[in-house]
Amino acid sequence: MESIINFLGLFILIAGFIVGLGAVTVIDLHGFLGRKSSYWTEATTRTHKVTKPMIWFGIMMAVIGGSIFFRNEPFFGIPVYLIIIASILVLNGIFLSFRVSPYILQREKEGKAKELLPASWQNKITASFIVSFTGWWGALLLITWHITQS
Repeated sequence: MESIINFLGLFILIAGFIVGLGAVTVIDLHGFLGRKSSYWTEATTRTHKVTKPMIWFGIMMAVIGGSIFFRNEPFFGIPVYLIIIASILVLNGIFLSFRVSPYILQREKEGKAKELLPASWQNKITASFIVSFTGWWGALLLITWHITQS
């Protein structure tokens, strides 16, 4: 029974990474291309409507799967680092979902979806994407390290 629970926990954890990190990669690439291109700025506005819920679903699955998979681990080292990273990703997601998303949706409503974002917003979004991308890949690295060392 224990091995079935471990299997399910790891499966849900990995599935969360597939969905979440995949969506982060797509929107990060769009955002990077949209810094200098009105075409990609508009594409990013449209794409984020799909990737945003996928990222939230992915992080939820990763946290649930991680909670199951690491349930018998001592509360130090990699499990603590993963909780810190997940917390940072959630805070970053709150910023993106409740500050950035409404801003770009409002611009779309005003017919400005093709216009490049102001530099101040581009800088905030770039910093946020770096946090997101680094957090997801860093967590995956830690999980992979943990599994190969066990």
